[in-house]
Amino acid sequence: MYDQIREDIFFFMFYASVAMLSLIACCYLLFRRANAIAPDVKPPVRLRRWTAAFFAAIALCHLWYLPMYFLTSPDDMMLGSLIAELLDSMTIIPLAIVILFVMLQDRRRPLWPVVVMVAPLIAGLVWCITTRNDALLPVLFVYFLLMWLGLITYMVREIRQYGRWLRDNYADLEHKEVWQGFVVLAIILLAYAIYSLDVGELIYEYILEGINIVLVCYLLWRVETLSDLSLSQSPFIQEEADTKGDTEDNALSQTIRDNIGSKLKRYCEEPQLYLQHDISLPQLAQTIGTNRLYLSQHFSSQGMTYNAYINNLRIQHFIKLYHEAIAAHQLISVQQLALQSGFRSYSTFNAAFKQSMGMTATEWMRNAGTSES
Repeated sequence: MYDQIREDIFFFMFYASVAMLSLIACCYLLFRRANAIAPDVKPPVRLRRWTAAFFAAIALCHLWYLPMYFLTSPDDMMLGSLIAELLDSMTIIPLAIVILFVMLQDRRRPLWPVVVMVAPLIAGLVWCITTRNDALLPVLFVYFLLMWLGLITYMVREIRQYGRWLRDNYADLEHKEVWQGFVVLAIILLAYAIYSLDVGELIYEYILEGINIVLVCYLLWRVETLSDLSLSQSPFIQEEADTKGDTEDNALSQTIRDNIGSKLKRYCEEPQLYLQHDISLPQLAQTIGTNRLYLSQHFSSQGMTYNAYINNLRIQHFIKLYHEAIAAHQLISVQQLALQSGFRSYSTFNAAFKQSMGMTATEWMRNAGTSES
């Protein structure tokens, strides 16, 4: 008996600690302006607010599940569980889906489909509560799994489009890609749903609280390390819209397109503008005196993305620095040469180098050294 009481006390302390962790994470995202995890990254404000709401929902769900641990009547336990699951369907589930949508910054996606997706869950749980009958729960769980699988399919397609958008607009993809975050978040939430079926066994309760801890910590890290791209694109949206609706002479438009190649050489390649870490396609378009639509079409006609164009210039710059260092008999630091060539990190440089040259930088240097000797 004493061991059972001690075990219950320990669990409730752990239970309260997880709720407090979620609340602290919520307050941090809402009220702290500086970024403690990645000080050089400015995360999206919209994503911070939605994630803070999600953390608040996790903290609150610990309150509405708390009576379940003190109820003894099977009918009361069933009703309490149904009410808690209804509140989950109205808060945690839709907020999780919204976070997935908001992570993608290429456009602002409508949120009404989220309401449509969770409406059957809410309606089914309301029916279960009013009739005090849980016979519909297996059907609702199957619907939830199908909904989640459909959402994953949709997000895989959207993330692929988002990746193409990033490569068409940004030279540096660090702190911008989200597919890793989506995969981890999808797995965590799916595991949460599966383990929630076994409420009642203490081991499953510990597993659920452990998943909550991982979810809070991971989302906090993901939000803080994801760059806000809205500021990079917003000043140029009206410019592109004006260009699409422009009635200027087609010959003049073609002349502008034909001159883009020479302008890139004059204003980007010769002054080595590509050495700037995070120059975007809209910024480059403004620099050379055109708009992002024409510039994007130019790269598309060349069979390349903006990201590939900038990184190829950086790699050629790296090769130039390497040969100069060899000729001067200087000690060579590949990491330092990569940073001097405009790459933010060595890992980004390695990936770009292998994609462009078909081998790693180390292998290329080994081959270059053999040919020079």
